[in-house]
Amino acid sequence: MQATSQTEQSDQRKGDQAEGGARLASEGGQPIRTTPFPSVGDISGRRIDEAEIEAVAAVLRSGKLNRTAGTVTTEFENTFGKLYGIEHVVASTSGTSAIHVAVAAINPSPGDEIITTGLSDAGTVLPILAQNAVPVFADVLPDSGALDPESVRSKITDRTKAIIAVHLYGAPARVEELREIADEHGIYLIEDCAQAYLTETASGKLAGTVGHLGCFSLQQSKHITAGDGGLTITADDELGRRARLFTDKGWPRDTNERTHLFLGLNYRMTEVHAAIGLAQLAKLEQIVADRRRTAEQLAEVVNALPGLKTVPVKGASWWIFPIFVDESAAGADANTYSKLLAAEGVGFGAGYIQTPLYLTPVLAEGHTYGDSGFPITEAKSQYVRGLCPVTEDLINGGKMLVFSWNENFTDADVADIAAAITKVHTAVTS
Repeated sequence: MQATSQTEQSDQRKGDQAEGGARLASEGGQPIRTTPFPSVGDISGRRIDEAEIEAVAAVLRSGKLNRTAGTVTTEFENTFGKLYGIEHVVASTSGTSAIHVAVAAINPSPGDEIITTGLSDAGTVLPILAQNAVPVFADVLPDSGALDPESVRSKITDRTKAIIAVHLYGAPARVEELREIADEHGIYLIEDCAQAYLTETASGKLAGTVGHLGCFSLQQSKHITAGDGGLTITADDELGRRARLFTDKGWPRDTNERTHLFLGLNYRMTEVHAAIGLAQLAKLEQIVADRRRTAEQLAEVVNALPGLKTVPVKGASWWIFPIFVDESAAGADANTYSKLLAAEGVGFGAGYIQTPLYLTPVLAEGHTYGDSGFPITEAKSQYVRGLCPVTEDLINGGKMLVFSWNENFTDADVADIAAAITKVHTAVTS
Protein backbone atom coordinates (compact mmCIF):
# COMPACT_ATOMS: atom_id res chain seq x y z
CA MET A 1 0.00 0.00 0.00
CA GLN A 2 2.82 2.40 0.85
CA ALA A 3 4.55 1.80 -2.51
CA THR A 4 1.26 2.40 -4.34
CA SER A 5 0.71 5.60 -2.41
CA GLN A 6 4.18 6.88 -3.27
CA THR A 7 3.61 6.01 -6.93
CA GLU A 8 0.30 7.85 -6.92
CA GLN A 9 1.97 10.90 -5.36
CA SER A 10 4.71 10.79 -8.00
CA ASP A 11 2.11 10.53 -10.78
CA GLN A 12 0.17 13.45 -9.31
CA ARG A 13 3.28 15.61 -9.20
CA LYS A 14 4.08 14.74 -12.81
CA GLY A 15 0.52 15.66 -13.71
CA ASP A 16 0.83 18.98 -11.95
CA GLN A 17 4.05 19.73 -13.83
CA ALA A 18 2.47 18.70 -17.12
CA GLU A 19 -0.24 21.30 -16.55
CA GLY A 20 2.38 24.08 -16.62
CA GLY A 21 3.78 24.10 -13.09
CA ALA A 22 3.29 22.57 -9.68
CA ARG A 23 -0.20 23.34 -8.36
CA LEU A 24 -0.28 24.49 -4.77
CA ALA A 25 -1.64 21.92 -2.36
CA SER A 26 -4.10 24.55 -1.17
CA GLU A 27 -5.54 24.52 -4.71
CA GLY A 28 -5.74 20.76 -5.06
CA GLY A 29 -2.17 19.94 -5.99
CA GLN A 30 -0.04 17.26 -4.42
CA PRO A 31 1.63 18.44 -1.17
CA ILE A 32 5.41 18.31 -1.06
CA ARG A 33 5.45 16.56 2.32
CA THR A 34 3.02 14.06 3.80
CA THR A 35 5.07 12.64 6.66
CA PRO A 36 6.15 14.38 9.89
CA PHE A 37 9.60 15.90 10.32
CA PRO A 38 11.81 14.95 13.27
CA SER A 39 10.54 16.87 16.29
CA VAL A 40 12.09 17.98 19.58
CA GLY A 41 8.82 16.94 21.17
CA ASP A 42 9.69 13.23 20.94
CA ILE A 43 12.58 10.86 20.36
CA SER A 44 12.54 11.45 16.59
CA GLY A 45 14.25 14.77 17.06
CA ARG A 46 16.31 14.11 20.19
CA ARG A 47 19.66 12.37 20.56
CA ILE A 48 18.92 10.43 23.70
CA ASP A 49 20.27 6.90 23.99
CA GLU A 50 21.90 4.47 26.39
CA ALA A 51 24.40 7.12 27.56
CA GLU A 52 21.63 9.14 29.23
CA ILE A 53 19.88 6.02 30.54
CA GLU A 54 23.07 4.70 32.13
CA ALA A 55 23.95 8.14 33.56
CA VAL A 56 20.59 8.37 35.30
CA ALA A 57 20.80 4.78 36.47
CA ALA A 58 24.23 5.43 38.00
CA VAL A 59 22.86 8.34 40.01
CA LEU A 60 19.89 6.27 41.18
CA ARG A 61 22.17 3.40 42.16
CA SER A 62 24.31 5.81 44.19
CA GLY A 63 21.33 7.05 46.18
CA LYS A 64 22.75 10.59 45.89
CA LEU A 65 20.12 12.57 44.03
CA ASN A 66 20.78 15.99 45.54
CA ARG A 67 23.77 18.08 44.46
CA THR A 68 24.81 18.64 48.07
CA ALA A 69 25.28 14.87 48.39
CA GLY A 70 26.57 13.98 44.93
CA THR A 71 29.28 15.13 42.53
CA VAL A 72 27.64 14.95 39.10
CA THR A 73 26.28 18.50 39.09
CA THR A 74 29.72 19.87 39.89
CA GLU A 75 31.21 17.71 37.12
CA PHE A 76 28.59 19.04 34.69
CA GLU A 77 29.42 22.63 35.62
CA ASN A 78 33.17 22.04 35.30
CA THR A 79 32.82 20.31 31.93
CA PHE A 80 30.69 23.13 30.56
CA GLY A 81 33.19 25.65 31.89
CA LYS A 82 36.04 23.92 30.05
CA LEU A 83 34.05 23.90 26.82
CA TYR A 84 33.38 27.62 27.12
CA GLY A 85 36.75 28.55 28.57
CA ILE A 86 35.11 30.24 31.54
CA GLU A 87 35.72 29.79 35.24
CA HIS A 88 32.33 30.12 36.92
CA VAL A 89 29.36 27.94 35.87
CA VAL A 90 26.29 27.70 38.09
CA ALA A 91 23.67 25.05 37.35
CA SER A 92 20.02 25.71 38.20
CA THR A 93 16.55 24.36 37.56
CA SER A 94 15.57 26.04 34.27
CA GLY A 95 16.58 28.56 31.65
CA THR A 96 14.35 31.10 33.38
CA SER A 97 16.09 30.46 36.69
CA ALA A 98 19.46 30.86 34.95
CA ILE A 99 18.47 34.39 33.97
CA HIS A 100 17.07 35.03 37.45
CA VAL A 101 20.42 33.93 38.87
CA ALA A 102 22.21 36.41 36.57
CA VAL A 103 19.87 39.26 37.50
CA ALA A 104 20.25 38.47 41.21
CA ALA A 105 24.04 38.35 40.81
CA ILE A 106 24.16 42.00 39.67
CA ASN A 107 22.02 42.90 42.72
CA PRO A 108 19.59 45.54 41.42
CA SER A 109 17.73 47.75 43.87
CA PRO A 110 13.94 47.93 43.64
CA GLY A 111 13.00 50.18 40.74
CA ASP A 112 16.28 49.78 38.88
CA GLU A 113 15.77 49.37 35.14
CA ILE A 114 16.93 46.54 32.90
CA ILE A 115 16.71 47.03 29.15
CA THR A 116 15.69 44.06 27.02
CA THR A 117 13.62 42.92 24.05
CA GLY A 118 9.91 42.32 23.61
CA LEU A 119 10.67 39.60 21.05
CA SER A 120 11.57 36.63 23.24
CA ASP A 121 10.19 34.05 25.63
CA ALA A 122 8.79 35.47 28.86
CA GLY A 123 11.65 33.74 30.67
CA THR A 124 13.85 36.63 29.59
CA VAL A 125 11.69 39.21 31.36
CA LEU A 126 10.00 37.55 34.36
CA PRO A 127 13.27 37.32 36.34
CA ILE A 128 13.59 41.11 36.11
CA LEU A 129 10.23 41.46 37.87
CA ALA A 130 11.15 38.72 40.33
CA GLN A 131 14.08 40.86 41.51
CA ASN A 132 11.83 43.93 41.78
CA ALA A 133 13.50 45.64 38.84
CA VAL A 134 11.68 47.30 35.93
CA PRO A 135 11.80 45.92 32.37
CA VAL A 136 12.47 48.61 29.77
CA PHE A 137 11.94 47.54 26.16
CA ALA A 138 14.20 48.54 23.30
CA ASP A 139 13.36 47.81 19.68
CA VAL A 140 14.97 45.20 17.45
CA LEU A 141 16.67 45.11 14.07
CA PRO A 142 14.33 44.29 11.16
CA ASP A 143 16.74 41.87 9.50
CA SER A 144 17.42 39.69 12.55
CA GLY A 145 15.02 40.41 15.41
CA ALA A 146 18.02 41.08 17.68
CA LEU A 147 18.25 44.10 19.96
CA ASP A 148 19.07 47.31 18.10
CA PRO A 149 22.08 48.87 19.89
CA GLU A 150 20.96 52.41 19.05
CA SER A 151 17.49 51.77 20.45
CA VAL A 152 19.13 50.39 23.60
CA ARG A 153 21.31 53.49 23.89
CA SER A 154 18.22 55.72 23.69
CA LYS A 155 16.60 53.89 26.62
CA ILE A 156 19.41 54.32 29.15
CA THR A 157 18.65 56.47 32.21
CA ASP A 158 20.28 57.03 35.56
CA ARG A 159 18.24 54.06 36.84
CA THR A 160 19.56 51.58 34.24
CA LYS A 161 21.33 48.63 35.84
CA ALA A 162 21.76 46.22 32.93
CA ILE A 163 20.96 45.12 29.40
CA ILE A 164 19.69 41.61 28.62
CA ALA A 165 20.40 40.65 25.00
CA VAL A 166 18.84 37.58 23.41
CA HIS A 167 20.64 35.51 20.78
CA LEU A 168 17.36 34.80 19.02
CA TYR A 169 17.03 31.66 16.87
CA GLY A 170 20.65 30.75 17.68
CA ALA A 171 21.89 33.72 15.63
CA PRO A 172 24.37 36.09 17.27
CA ALA A 173 23.06 39.37 18.66
CA ARG A 174 25.26 42.47 18.40
CA VAL A 175 26.74 41.88 21.81
CA GLU A 176 30.09 43.50 21.08
CA GLU A 177 28.32 46.81 20.44
CA LEU A 178 26.07 46.28 23.45
CA ARG A 179 29.09 45.55 25.67
CA GLU A 180 30.65 48.84 24.56
CA ILE A 181 27.46 50.65 25.48
CA ALA A 182 27.32 48.87 28.82
CA ASP A 183 30.92 49.75 29.61
CA GLU A 184 30.38 53.38 28.61
CA HIS A 185 27.57 53.68 31.14
CA GLY A 186 28.94 51.44 33.88
CA ILE A 187 26.11 48.89 33.58
CA TYR A 188 25.99 45.13 33.08
CA LEU A 189 25.37 43.06 29.95
CA ILE A 190 23.60 39.71 30.40
CA GLU A 191 23.35 37.35 27.42
CA ASP A 192 20.32 35.09 27.06
CA CYS A 193 21.79 32.11 25.18
CA ALA A 194 18.86 29.73 25.69
CA GLN A 195 18.67 29.27 21.90
CA ALA A 196 22.37 29.75 21.20
CA TYR A 197 24.66 26.91 22.25
CA LEU A 198 28.05 27.33 20.54
CA THR A 199 26.82 30.36 18.61
CA GLU A 200 29.77 32.53 17.57
CA THR A 201 29.53 36.30 17.82
CA ALA A 202 30.94 38.88 15.39
CA SER A 203 34.30 38.81 17.18
CA GLY A 204 34.48 35.01 17.03
CA LYS A 205 33.74 34.55 20.73
CA LEU A 206 31.15 32.13 22.01
CA ALA A 207 27.80 33.70 22.82
CA GLY A 208 27.61 34.07 26.59
CA THR A 209 31.25 35.11 27.01
CA VAL A 210 31.08 38.70 25.69
CA GLY A 211 28.78 40.03 28.40
CA HIS A 212 29.27 39.95 32.15
CA LEU A 213 27.03 36.87 32.43
CA GLY A 214 25.60 34.30 30.03
CA CYS A 215 22.54 32.11 30.53
CA PHE A 216 21.60 28.76 28.96
CA SER A 217 18.56 26.47 28.98
CA LEU A 218 18.22 22.68 29.03
CA GLN A 219 14.49 22.73 28.30
CA GLN A 220 12.94 20.05 26.07
CA SER A 221 13.31 21.98 22.81
CA LYS A 222 16.86 23.25 23.18
CA HIS A 223 19.99 21.98 21.42
CA ILE A 224 20.63 19.72 24.42
CA THR A 225 18.04 18.87 27.04
CA ALA A 226 17.55 17.48 30.51
CA GLY A 227 13.82 18.19 30.32
CA ASP A 228 14.53 21.42 32.16
CA GLY A 229 17.60 23.01 33.67
CA GLY A 230 19.75 26.09 33.39
CA LEU A 231 23.36 27.26 33.42
CA THR A 232 24.69 30.71 34.28
CA ILE A 233 28.29 31.53 33.37
CA THR A 234 30.66 34.39 34.19
CA ALA A 235 34.35 35.18 34.28
CA ASP A 236 33.87 37.53 37.23
CA ASP A 237 34.72 36.06 40.65
CA GLU A 238 32.31 38.25 42.61
CA LEU A 239 29.40 37.68 40.23
CA GLY A 240 30.17 33.96 40.16
CA ARG A 241 30.10 33.65 43.93
CA ARG A 242 26.92 35.66 44.29
CA ALA A 243 25.25 33.60 41.54
CA ARG A 244 26.15 30.36 43.29
CA LEU A 245 24.96 31.60 46.66
CA PHE A 246 21.65 32.77 45.17
CA THR A 247 20.84 29.24 43.97
CA ASP A 248 21.30 27.88 47.50
CA LYS A 249 19.41 30.31 49.76
CA GLY A 250 22.48 32.50 50.26
CA TRP A 251 24.11 29.66 52.18
CA PRO A 252 27.95 29.74 52.11
CA ARG A 253 28.55 26.01 52.41
CA ASP A 254 32.23 26.47 51.56
CA THR A 255 32.76 28.17 54.94
CA ASN A 256 30.88 25.47 56.90
CA GLU A 257 28.50 28.07 58.30
CA ARG A 258 24.79 27.45 58.39
CA THR A 259 23.82 31.01 57.72
CA HIS A 260 22.21 33.01 54.92
CA LEU A 261 24.13 35.99 53.59
CA PHE A 262 21.31 37.50 51.52
CA LEU A 263 17.90 36.69 50.09
CA GLY A 264 18.29 33.69 47.82
CA LEU A 265 16.22 30.79 46.55
CA ASN A 266 16.62 27.05 46.18
CA TYR A 267 17.42 26.70 42.49
CA ARG A 268 19.77 23.73 42.91
CA MET A 269 19.90 21.36 39.95
CA THR A 270 19.40 17.71 40.88
CA GLU A 271 22.03 15.06 40.20
CA VAL A 272 19.58 13.30 37.86
CA HIS A 273 19.19 16.38 35.65
CA ALA A 274 22.92 17.00 35.73
CA ALA A 275 23.64 13.41 34.69
CA ILE A 276 21.38 13.79 31.66
CA GLY A 277 22.90 17.18 30.88
CA LEU A 278 26.43 15.81 31.10
CA ALA A 279 25.62 12.97 28.71
CA GLN A 280 23.96 15.42 26.34
CA LEU A 281 26.89 17.83 26.55
CA ALA A 282 29.17 15.19 25.05
CA LYS A 283 26.96 15.31 21.93
CA LEU A 284 26.61 19.09 21.66
CA GLU A 285 29.34 19.85 19.15
CA GLN A 286 28.04 17.24 16.71
CA ILE A 287 24.45 18.39 17.23
CA VAL A 288 25.38 21.97 16.36
CA ALA A 289 27.53 20.84 13.42
CA ASP A 290 24.62 18.84 11.99
CA ARG A 291 22.18 21.72 12.47
CA ARG A 292 24.59 24.07 10.73
CA ARG A 293 25.19 21.77 7.78
CA THR A 294 21.53 21.31 6.92
CA ALA A 295 20.48 24.88 7.74
CA GLU A 296 23.16 26.23 5.45
CA GLN A 297 21.75 24.09 2.62
CA LEU A 298 18.35 25.71 3.09
CA ALA A 299 19.81 29.19 3.57
CA GLU A 300 21.41 28.97 0.13
CA VAL A 301 18.02 28.27 -1.44
CA VAL A 302 16.07 30.85 0.57
CA ASN A 303 18.53 33.71 0.06
CA ALA A 304 18.36 33.17 -3.71
CA LEU A 305 14.58 33.82 -3.78
CA PRO A 306 13.64 37.50 -4.23
CA GLY A 307 12.01 38.95 -1.13
CA LEU A 308 13.11 36.15 1.20
CA LYS A 309 16.21 35.99 3.39
CA THR A 310 17.33 34.37 6.61
CA VAL A 311 19.77 35.55 9.27
CA PRO A 312 23.47 35.66 8.32
CA VAL A 313 24.81 32.12 8.29
CA LYS A 314 28.12 32.94 10.00
CA GLY A 315 28.13 31.99 13.69
CA ALA A 316 24.54 30.80 13.96
CA SER A 317 23.72 27.51 15.68
CA TRP A 318 20.19 27.35 14.24
CA TRP A 319 17.71 26.65 17.01
CA ILE A 320 15.02 27.96 14.70
CA PHE A 321 15.25 28.74 10.99
CA PRO A 322 13.79 32.23 10.43
CA ILE A 323 12.84 33.76 7.10
CA PHE A 324 12.29 37.51 6.76
CA VAL A 325 9.71 38.40 4.13
CA ASP A 326 9.63 41.52 1.97
CA GLU A 327 6.10 41.31 0.59
CA SER A 328 6.77 43.66 -2.32
CA ALA A 329 9.40 41.29 -3.75
CA ALA A 330 8.16 37.98 -2.31
CA GLY A 331 4.64 38.30 -3.71
CA ALA A 332 2.87 37.75 -0.36
CA ASP A 333 3.33 38.37 3.34
CA ALA A 334 4.48 35.88 5.96
CA ASN A 335 0.92 35.05 7.00
CA THR A 336 0.06 33.95 3.47
CA TYR A 337 3.30 32.01 3.11
CA SER A 338 2.60 30.26 6.41
CA LYS A 339 -0.83 29.06 5.26
CA LEU A 340 0.40 27.91 1.86
CA LEU A 341 3.43 26.14 3.29
CA ALA A 342 1.28 24.38 5.88
CA ALA A 343 -0.82 22.95 3.07
CA GLU A 344 2.41 21.64 1.53
CA GLY A 345 3.17 19.81 4.78
CA VAL A 346 5.89 22.25 5.89
CA GLY A 347 4.67 24.09 8.96
CA PHE A 348 6.35 27.48 9.12
CA GLY A 349 4.81 29.74 11.75
CA ALA A 350 4.32 33.48 11.22
CA GLY A 351 5.70 35.94 13.77
CA TYR A 352 7.42 33.64 16.32
CA ILE A 353 5.31 34.80 19.32
CA GLN A 354 1.73 36.08 19.30
CA THR A 355 2.30 39.44 20.98
CA PRO A 356 5.24 41.51 22.24
CA LEU A 357 6.08 40.68 25.83
CA TYR A 358 5.21 44.20 27.00
CA LEU A 359 1.60 43.69 25.86
CA THR A 360 1.06 40.52 27.91
CA PRO A 361 -1.17 40.95 31.01
CA VAL A 362 1.64 40.54 33.54
CA LEU A 363 3.17 43.79 32.25
CA ALA A 364 0.42 45.72 30.48
CA GLU A 365 -2.00 45.17 33.39
CA GLY A 366 0.58 44.96 36.17
CA HIS A 367 -0.28 41.47 37.46
CA THR A 368 2.77 41.08 39.68
CA TYR A 369 2.58 41.13 43.50
CA GLY A 370 -1.05 41.01 44.61
CA ASP A 371 -2.85 44.12 43.40
CA SER A 372 0.18 46.38 43.90
CA GLY A 373 1.55 46.31 40.35
CA PHE A 374 4.98 46.65 41.95
CA PRO A 375 7.63 47.28 40.69
CA ILE A 376 6.07 48.57 37.46
CA THR A 377 3.36 50.81 38.92
CA GLU A 378 4.55 53.79 36.91
CA ALA A 379 6.26 51.99 34.05
CA LYS A 380 3.24 49.93 32.99
CA SER A 381 1.70 53.02 31.35
CA GLN A 382 4.55 52.76 28.83
CA TYR A 383 3.74 49.15 27.92
CA VAL A 384 1.43 49.99 25.04
CA ARG A 385 1.10 49.17 21.37
CA GLY A 386 3.54 51.20 19.33
CA LEU A 387 6.30 51.08 21.95
CA CYS A 388 8.62 49.07 19.66
CA PRO A 389 7.39 49.36 16.07
CA VAL A 390 9.88 46.99 14.45
CA THR A 391 9.18 44.32 17.08
CA GLU A 392 5.46 44.61 16.45
CA ASP A 393 5.93 44.56 12.68
CA LEU A 394 7.91 41.32 12.84
CA ILE A 395 5.34 39.68 15.09
CA ASN A 396 2.10 40.84 13.53
CA GLY A 397 3.05 42.60 10.30
CA GLY A 398 3.60 39.57 8.12
CA LYS A 399 7.37 40.03 8.00
CA MET A 400 8.74 36.84 9.57
CA LEU A 401 8.44 33.06 9.25
CA VAL A 402 9.97 30.53 11.63
CA PHE A 403 10.54 26.78 11.44
CA SER A 404 11.88 24.64 14.29
CA TRP A 405 15.25 23.27 13.18
CA ASN A 406 16.61 19.88 14.18
CA GLU A 407 19.88 17.99 14.24
CA ASN A 408 18.14 14.87 12.90
CA PHE A 409 16.99 16.46 9.64
CA THR A 410 18.23 14.49 6.65
CA ASP A 411 19.22 15.95 3.29
CA ALA A 412 15.87 14.67 2.02
CA ASP A 413 14.04 16.58 4.76
CA VAL A 414 15.85 19.78 3.79
CA ALA A 415 15.12 19.13 0.11
CA ASP A 416 11.39 18.91 0.92
CA ILE A 417 11.46 22.16 2.91
CA ALA A 418 13.34 23.91 0.12
CA ALA A 419 10.98 22.50 -2.51
CA ALA A 420 7.92 23.72 -0.60
CA ILE A 421 9.32 27.24 -0.18
CA THR A 422 10.35 27.40 -3.82
CA LYS A 423 6.96 26.07 -4.97
CA VAL A 424 5.04 28.65 -2.94
CA HIS A 425 7.39 31.48 -3.93
CA THR A 426 7.01 30.59 -7.61
CA ALA A 427 3.23 30.51 -7.30
CA VAL A 428 2.80 33.83 -5.48
CA THR A 429 5.32 35.73 -7.62
CA SER A 430 4.13 34.45 -11.02
